[in-house]
Amino acid sequence: MKNRKIPLNLNCGLDLIGEVLYGKWKIRLLWFINEGHKRPSELQRKIPDASRRVLNIQLNELIQHELVTKKIYPVVPPKVEYSLTDFGLTLIPVISALGDWGDKNEEHLRNIIMQTFENL
Repeated sequence: MKNRKIPLNLNCGLDLIGEVLYGKWKIRLLWFINEGHKRPSELQRKIPDASRRVLNIQLNELIQHELVTKKIYPVVPPKVEYSLTDFGLTLIPVISALGDWGDKNEEHLRNIIMQTFENL
């Protein structure tokens, strides 16, 4: 078990969501698994900037939070597939709404992000 430097703060729904979805690739993993990309190699191709190790860590955290299940097929070489649980499926409309908001505000968000980056 990991030692946390900052104690857990689970006082409201936003804290809970942050704890479950904190991680650069988790929202994308959930979205791509929902779209049918279930094999680790497919997910790696969809998110090439993430290392295999980081994706595995974040997939395992999603499994621990009961958003994703992992099925290992007894074949050689081993075949692994991920799928969303019923609980994980309830997040898809939320992720979709966030994506729609990002699309509607794309230019404004891009400008703000680039300004912030240039000021560093």
